[in-house]
Order: sequence, then structure tokens, then C-alpha cells
Amino acid sequence: QVQLVESGGGLVQAGGSLRLSCVVSGRTFSSYDMGWFRQRLGNEREFVAAISWSGGSRSYADSVKGRFGISRDNAKNTVYLQMNSLKPEDTAVYYCAADQGGFSAASFDWDYWGQGTQVTVSS
Repeated sequence: QVQLVESGGGLVQAGGSLRLSCVVSGRTFSSYDMGWFRQRLGNEREFVAAISWSGGSRSYADSVKGRFGISRDNAKNTVYLQMNSLKPEDTAVYYCAADQGGFSAASFDWDYWGQGTQVTVSS
């Protein structure tokens, strides 16, 4: 079973930046598409971004386009979410996810999940 561990969350002022990291266990990281989801208080978990196993294809939710960037370093078994121009509405628990056939905005299509990391953006 694949294990994912997120880090990098915290408190940041509006307009600031954070970079989240997700380290995936095992030696088959490059075989997986990777994604980021978030869940705001009182809301369902929503899709944020995804990246293919090769890094050649990326997808973003409309709410974060132009502000967030997803990337991966297969040598480090790590996927990143660079978050710029953060807004209070970005406050949420952020989860990374892995699947062998990703790019779905539906959380139930993803097989593996991290435990989440809290991001809080103050106004």
C-alpha cells in the first residue's frame, strides 16, 4: 500500500506564499499520477490540481489557476504545491492523493491519500 505524508502547511498572511510537499513511500512513485485536494470548513473536499506521472500534463481548478503550481520530483518521490497570492478563501486542509490513472476531479477516483496539512490564510 502506498503511503503519503504532507508537510508545509501553516499560517500565512493574505497575498503570501506557501509550498506544500508530499512524500510518497515506495520505489514506484513515477508510476502514479498525483493530485492535491482541499477541504474548507463546512464544505466537501474539492479538487485543486493534478500532475501526470511524467510531469508533462497538469490540471488546475479554476479557483487556483494562475496562483498555484503543481510539480513533482520523481527522484525524491515528492510532489509539490506552490501556492502564491493566497487568499483567505484558500484556508483549508490540503490533501495529496495518488492514483495510477488520475486527472479526475472526483475524490473517490483516487486510491491513496495523505492525512492532510492545515493551511490558514489571514486577512
